[in-house]
Amino acid sequence: MLLPFFDQYAIEAGCDEAGRGCLAGPVFAAAVILSPASAHALLRDSKQLQAAQRLEARAWIEATALSWAVVAVSAAEIDQINILQASFLAMHRALDELSVRPNLLLIDGNRFRPYRNVPFHCIIKGDSKYASIAAASILAKTYRDDYMVQIAAEYPNYDWQNNKGYPTVAHRKAIARHGATPHHRRSFRLLPEAKQGTLFLE
Repeated sequence: MLLPFFDQYAIEAGCDEAGRGCLAGPVFAAAVILSPASAHALLRDSKQLQAAQRLEARAWIEATALSWAVVAVSAAEIDQINILQASFLAMHRALDELSVRPNLLLIDGNRFRPYRNVPFHCIIKGDSKYASIAAASILAKTYRDDYMVQIAAEYPNYDWQNNKGYPTVAHRKAIARHGATPHHRRSFRLLPEAKQGTLFLE
């Protein structure tokens, strides 16, 4: 059973991201403010749900949340500021888009960059503990997956519709064969060390 709130008197926004470990595509982040009375059987860590269940949960979140937002930070931005800072930036941008202003933030993970002096708590595995973080994980995951399927049509050699940009063996083989795309994160190790030097010369 997920906890409905950290502080029953606060307006809490749960925040989570998706795509930090990918070789390609943006990192997505979501911020969600739920009513403390909100509950749904599929409201849980997005990794515990099947794709169809995540979409069902997303529809419920979007229909019932007091406020929600999903934002992406591009691969080019990730290369400029690194993936950790890009994850923080994505969360900040999502919070900027909320129509209701939170006075407490619940962040999935163990680190965060302060946002507008709003108090926050970093919660390891928060998406399996708090409803608002679980909701944010579902939105971030589903919106990112949708985006990767969309750009897969432009770059069919990389199988993004299945691997979603994660470093599968097939994805790395495609990079070795076809080179990197504008959606690949050049600051990441796209290929094994011995091959890395030639990749960026293409």
